[in-house]
Amino acid sequence: MATILSVSGSPSATSRTARLLRHLDQRLTAQGHEVIPFDVRDLPAEALLGADFRHPAIVQATALVERADGLVVGTPVYKAAYSGLLKSLLDLLPQYALAGKTILPLATGGSVAHVLAIDYALRPVLSSMGATHIVPGWFTLDKDITAGDDGTLTVAPGSAQALAQVTDQFSAALGGRTTLLAATG
Repeated sequence: MATILSVSGSPSATSRTARLLRHLDQRLTAQGHEVIPFDVRDLPAEALLGADFRHPAIVQATALVERADGLVVGTPVYKAAYSGLLKSLLDLLPQYALAGKTILPLATGGSVAHVLAIDYALRPVLSSMGATHIVPGWFTLDKDITAGDDGTLTVAPGSAQALAQVTDQFSAALGGRTTLLAATG
């Protein structure tokens, strides 16, 4: 099966975005894919902000992108755009780092006013970086994601079903088996 890099562009250690990605990672792993979780916030700030292409952590991140067949790219939406942290990483990757890759863009945010951030902010950048196939993404409202104290994640039923569908479309595009929507929860 495919190797997937699951990229969280959230700067927060308690991010709903990262938790949602890790939840979807489990679904993709169950479908037979190798999933590598990657939190951009773990990269050294001085390397990102100083545009240090040769920093070992940036070199390693670039190698992870190169190794992956597909990427799930998740970001919180701030000011109608993807996070600056994610932008910093994308700026340090080679121009065509996503050539030959299948991409699933995901976003989280507090208002439906930001629902088009994927299509108007993130998708053009991913496309300009050579992404071969960008499957339909999904915007999830923060209120639809509940994290328990024990680390469990609950996604509101409507959002859970939509996320399962886009995740399965992504998996199918990579050649993976999919899970029936009725099996989601």
